[in-house]
Amino acid sequence: MSQALVRMAAGWLLGLMLAVAAGVVAVNLVNNTVASPQQPVREYLDAMHDGDGGKALGLLRAAVPPGSAAMLDGTALQTAASRFANVKIGEAEERSGNQVMVPMEYTIDGSRLRTEFTLEKTGTEWLFFNTWAFVPSRLPTLDVNVVNASEATLNGVPVNMPNGRNSFAVFYPGEYEASLNGQYFSAPATRATVTSRDVPAAPLNLLTQATKDLREDVGAKVKEFLDACAAEAVKQQKLQPDCPFYYASNNRVQDGTIKWTVTEYPEVSIEPFDGRWVVSPLDGKAKVAALQQNSFTGAWFPLDEEVDFSFTTRLDVTGDTIKVTPLLSY
Repeated sequence: MSQALVRMAAGWLLGLMLAVAAGVVAVNLVNNTVASPQQPVREYLDAMHDGDGGKALGLLRAAVPPGSAAMLDGTALQTAASRFANVKIGEAEERSGNQVMVPMEYTIDGSRLRTEFTLEKTGTEWLFFNTWAFVPSRLPTLDVNVVNASEATLNGVPVNMPNGRNSFAVFYPGEYEASLNGQYFSAPATRATVTSRDVPAAPLNLLTQATKDLREDVGAKVKEFLDACAAEAVKQQKLQPDCPFYYASNNRVQDGTIKWTVTEYPEVSIEPFDGRWVVSPLDGKAKVAALQQNSFTGAWFPLDEEVDFSFTTRLDVTGDTIKVTPLLSY
C-alpha cells in the first residue's frame, strides 16, 4: 500500500511540476507577445492605419506642437501610414531606466527605412504580465510652402496656407505628399518622409505655375480687348487710336477707308513676381488698310501696312474670376 501511495505522490508531483512548467511557458509566451514592448508599437501602427488619431496620440503619449492638426486624423493619417510596407518589428533592446528601444524596419517606395521607438516598463498585471508604454514625447512637424497661393492639398486633404506657408503636426513614421490642383494654378506633387520625432523632414516647397486654363482665359480676354480696340479704331477712323497699335503717316488719308485688323495675337505667359502673378509683355501684329493721297503729287494710292505692337497688363485673380486690365502708355 505504501508503494501505491508513493507512486500516486510521484504522479501528483510530476503533474504539479508539469503544470508549473506550463505556467512558466505561458507567462513567458504572454510577456513575449501581447505583454511585450512590441505590442504598443503594433497597436500604434494599427491606429494609424485606421486613421484613429485620438487612439494613436494616446498610445504614443505625445504632446502636439503648435501648428495645424490637419494631418492627425482620418484620411490624412491613413494615407501617411498606407505608404510603408514590408514592416518588421524587431526585438527590444534594453536601455537605462527600465526603458527599451523597439526597432521597426519597413520600406517606402522601395527604400529601406528604420524607426526606433522608446518604451518604458510601467508595471505588471496579475503579478506576472509586464505592462509597457511609450516614453512621453512631442510630435514632429512638417513645414509646407506654396508660391502665391493660400491653400494646398496635403495627403489628399485640402489645407489652408496663410501667406503661402503652414506647419503641420504629424505622426511618424509616415509619408506626406503636398500638391496644388486648382483651375488656374497648380503645382507638381512633392513628398517628404518622416521617420523620427528627432530628425526633421525637409520642408515641402510647392512651385506654383499658371495652368493652361488660366493662360487660355487670359488670352481670350486679351483677344477680346484687341478686337474691340480695332473695331473702335475703324469706327473713329483713326490711324493712331487709343490702342496698343498705331500708324504714323504724313499723307492725307481718305475718311471712311481706314480699317484695322489684328493679324497676330500675343502669346500669353504668366509668372509669379513679388507675391503676385504677372503677365509678361504682350507682343503682336496689326494691319492697317486705307486709301491715302500723296502730299506732293496728289495721287491716291492704297495704304497696306503691318505694324508691331507691345503692351502690358495687370492680372487680378479672385477665386474663379479673372480680370485683365491693359496698361497703355501714349
